[in-house]
Amino acid sequence: MKFDATLPLTGLKDVSAIAKAAEEVGFDALWTQETQHDPFLPCALIAEHTTRLHFGTAIAVSFARSPANIAYAAWDLAAQSDGRFILGLGTQVRAHIERRFGQPWPDSVTRKLREQIQVIRAFWDCWQNGTKLNYRGEYYKITLMSPFFNPGPIQHPNIRIYIAGVNTGLARLAGELCEGFHVHPLHSARYVREVILPAMEEGTIKMGRKREDVSVSITAFVATTPEEMNSARSQISFYASTPSYRQVMDLHGWASTAEKLSAHAARGEWTEMPTLITDEMLNEFCLMTEESKMAVELRKRYAGIADRLTLYVPFVPEVKARWGRFVQYFKTY
Repeated sequence: MKFDATLPLTGLKDVSAIAKAAEEVGFDALWTQETQHDPFLPCALIAEHTTRLHFGTAIAVSFARSPANIAYAAWDLAAQSDGRFILGLGTQVRAHIERRFGQPWPDSVTRKLREQIQVIRAFWDCWQNGTKLNYRGEYYKITLMSPFFNPGPIQHPNIRIYIAGVNTGLARLAGELCEGFHVHPLHSARYVREVILPAMEEGTIKMGRKREDVSVSITAFVATTPEEMNSARSQISFYASTPSYRQVMDLHGWASTAEKLSAHAARGEWTEMPTLITDEMLNEFCLMTEESKMAVELRKRYAGIADRLTLYVPFVPEVKARWGRFVQYFKTY
């Protein structure tokens, strides 16, 4: 099981120092995210200031971009980093695509993301192998690539694509087409085992692939203090209020709580929401343990279901020594 880190929500000026520290600590990968900052720009700095650390987007919002934009950015980052870049894509939810990015929401999330991945790979195949660019689908018609706009081949063209999701449709798609699947932080080990993995394996079987062909990357809530428990409770209540994430709550019989959370969120009643997350819910979605037992307990919880593990709490160099001890213990356990 590889152990990764998340880049803090920070400006570009801090990225190089954080990346260097993450590599020194011994993380396997450093992930950027698309919340308050662009997810691709920090990747260029990570590539420049590290030599071994893998890195990628977890995630970049795919429906906010054309597949051409994504293909060019990933190609350049793969070339700059000697193949250490991983392209992680997520669809986001309808309200954000329409009202934050001003883009249309597709009739089928799965079909559009499938086409985006296929188009991105068509660009890469064209640039690397000279294959004629001729993609014609439901959402995209991409047929033009003149030499002036062709960046040409690179040394490491096999860029890994991970997609993120909560429900079975995208897990199945990952099994069919991708090298990895980012499990949403709102999950339980039971949900991953009973819902996500079977759906993903349906996709691998359909395409004649193996389970080992798709890396399952999990971001886990962990709390060792009352303050961290309160923070996790608050974030879980926010995620659980999202209607499209309802299946996670449904599996555990908490549909009525999810409905109440959605109603509070619609009215902007954010402070009331954490009170609805019971201790039982918190135990399912967050590992609560002592710091000295974190590594052992994380490995127990995710044994057999996670290939990569990232803590929800971002990596900060200020506590580098503490992170270093934990990483080494995690890897040697």
